[in-house]
Parts: sequence; structure tokens; C-alpha cells
Amino acid sequence: MSLQSLWRCADILRNPFSPAGLGSVRTATKRAGGTVSNHGGSPGKRLGVKKFSDEYVIPGNILVRQRGSVFHPGQHVKMGRDHTLYATVPGFVRFYKVPGARKDRKFVGIVLNRGEKLPRDETNLGRSRHFGLVDINAFNKAEEAARAAASS
Repeated sequence: MSLQSLWRCADILRNPFSPAGLGSVRTATKRAGGTVSNHGGSPGKRLGVKKFSDEYVIPGNILVRQRGSVFHPGQHVKMGRDHTLYATVPGFVRFYKVPGARKDRKFVGIVLNRGEKLPRDETNLGRSRHFGLVDINAFNKAEEAARAAASS
């Protein structure tokens, strides 16, 4: 026997796919997939703050979408059935904490003017709105005073 024919016989015996092989081994054509319990197929719920501090809002604007009450409704803000906070009057959004109240409770409120702070000191400053309405006379007087100060 020549060396070449010996190598050919050894190749035939070593090859697992040949019928004369020493044991055919069938290999997988696809890899094992495995199983996953939660496929992550649910879309995001788009939660979070929708209107930030000093942004102008109108009644019905959504301020915060949340699960549970991370933010609590403050002045002129109401909470929906799914804990969504929305504005009830036009104005500017303010985020604040009440001193002396629960430690980490955050509130969202609406103020009439951009520079106002919450919580509002109603004993010294008076109420900004009455029955959900704006005091137009006081608002017009403030504008006239501002114009007079600017012109002089």
C-alpha cells in the first residue's frame, strides 16, 4: 500500500459525514434559541414631567404623568384617576416643597405671574384668584403702574 492510499483511507474514516465513517455525527443547522420569560414586548408609557417650571399652561394641560403620587397637586392643579397632574387655570408652572410639612413631598402649582413663589403667603399677599377667576381690576392697575413707572 502506498502512502497516498493510506492517507485517503484515514480521511474517509475521520470524516463524520462519510457512510464508512466511524460514527456519523449530525450537527445542528440552527443554534439553540432558548426561552425568555418576558420578551420586553410592551411599549414605554411616556411617563414624566411634561411642563417644566416657568412654562405657561392653559386649563387642561398635562403637567406630570406618573405612576403613584411622586408629585402632589398644589395650587390650581388637580390629580386624575391615573395620578396624572393637570392645570385647572391659566398661568405658570411652579414646583415646590412646603416647609414644615412632610419631608420629601413635592408639589406642583400654578401661579398667575412668572416670578411668583409657592406656597403663596395669602395673609400678607392676599389671594391671587377668587373662585378660579383672575382679579382683572388689580391686574389692570398693576399694568398701569408699571407703564407709569416705565414712562417717567
